[in-house]
Amino acid sequence: MTQATSTQSQSAGTPAIEAKQVHKAFGDLHVLKGVDLTVQPGTVTVILGPSGSGKSTFLRLINQLETLTGGEIDVDGEMIGYRWEGEGAKRHLQTLNDKQVAAQRAKLGMVFQKFNLFPHMTALENVMEAPVHVKRMDKKEARTLAIRELERVGLGERLDYYPAQLSGGQQQRVAIARALAMQPEIMLFDEPTSALDPELVGEVLTVMRSLADGGMTMVVVTHEIGFAREVADQIVFMDGGKVVEQGGPDIIDHPQEPRFQDFLQHVL
Repeated sequence: MTQATSTQSQSAGTPAIEAKQVHKAFGDLHVLKGVDLTVQPGTVTVILGPSGSGKSTFLRLINQLETLTGGEIDVDGEMIGYRWEGEGAKRHLQTLNDKQVAAQRAKLGMVFQKFNLFPHMTALENVMEAPVHVKRMDKKEARTLAIRELERVGLGERLDYYPAQLSGGQQQRVAIARALAMQPEIMLFDEPTSALDPELVGEVLTVMRSLADGGMTMVVVTHEIGFAREVADQIVFMDGGKVVEQGGPDIIDHPQEPRFQDFLQHVL
């Protein structure tokens, strides 16, 4: 499945992601407090906010790396983590099993702050790993796919390099290629440039711009305001576990909420 067809595979008129009154608590710590958010297919949503505002937790909930405390998240019209069973008075929510969760998660690719590459594997082997062992893809087919994705992120000449032989920016691009090799419909980025030296940030953002230009549905948690202004279709500002302000990229230059105004004064 190519990038373009993956976007088209989402049901016509159905949001790629729809969060409804999402809550998440870790014990007494209430991290998310009723988040509502809709992401349309083929668009880029950038989530801004201070540390501790719940941005990364929200992404982890979408990818089912954390469990909802309350509310609902739908991916391509399908509720994640649960399904309704029974009729009438016996109708209830049933938790999905690991296989069902894995099937839902297959629609999503996620790139983290840390690259999490296998140090004993080359770039090519890192990208081949999941298609072979998760999707049971033939090794020859997986190798062809991995080469294509590494070329896509500008690392076609680094196939046989180990992570220790690559810069931080190159390692993050391998991580992006690894996520793309699973042929997701939606890409989630959790501050993908925050661990990089400033001079390496640009090469990762260039890859992400290319994905956006190709129509990939993306949700990006970042502090890169310039990238947000240039690439985002939707900007979401979170603080204190809530969506404080959202709109088009023009809200960066014309913020309405005092908390968002204050945040931008410190990061611009």
